[in-house]
Amino acid sequence: MTQQLLMIEDDTRLATMVGEYLRQSGYAFAHAATGASGLEALQAKPPDLVILDLMLPDMDGLEVCRRIKGQDGDASRTAVLMLTAKGDPMDRIVGLEIGADDYLPKPFEPRELLARIRAVLRRGGDSGGGNGVSAGSHKVMRFGSLEIDRDARSVSVSGNPCDLTSYQFDLLVALSERAGRVLSRDQIMEAVRGRELEAFDRSIDVHMGRIRSAIELDAKDPKRILTVRGVGYVFAKQQD
Repeated sequence: MTQQLLMIEDDTRLATMVGEYLRQSGYAFAHAATGASGLEALQAKPPDLVILDLMLPDMDGLEVCRRIKGQDGDASRTAVLMLTAKGDPMDRIVGLEIGADDYLPKPFEPRELLARIRAVLRRGGDSGGGNGVSAGSHKVMRFGSLEIDRDARSVSVSGNPCDLTSYQFDLLVALSERAGRVLSRDQIMEAVRGRELEAFDRSIDVHMGRIRSAIELDAKDPKRILTVRGVGYVFAKQQD
């Protein structure tokens, strides 16, 4: 089935160029020039992924992202790839905190955009679909009250579902499969293979913060995912 993409971007010339390139790459492509029209299009027919510019004429792109992730049904599961201003880390960090799956600074090469889209959609597919995380012999991992179901790509604590993006789920699986082993940021990113990041890019720390908020009783005093100063992170073997 052809995967559906929606680009919310007020630069019509850029959207036309991107649309032609992505259609040639096998995707269905739609374009909305404003945040409001983009949300309407998404509600009418939720795409697999939204390419979202943060500089829109009618509303803040971060607010558009927040609304997408806050909707019910299929719309809330739509992946979001943000287009951010080059050299502006705050938009990127805030966007990741409210649920965006990836980001790409402007200006960008179409081939890099395509690679990012493929990586995000691959992470959002079934665990056997090549997202780069080893499936192991057990489909469900349990650590005390924490349950990670790799087939369903779901996480729960004491039976209560946890809200994680597809990338955050893969990060959690990568850590939990290596419980007790200290992993550097490079090793974690190599394990998920979603895309290459700079080793000290703060975005991975943002994702870890979101995971902790979802699975820890107290994110400020984590017991499951521990920071090893100057090295990286470790998933604790012994938990509740």
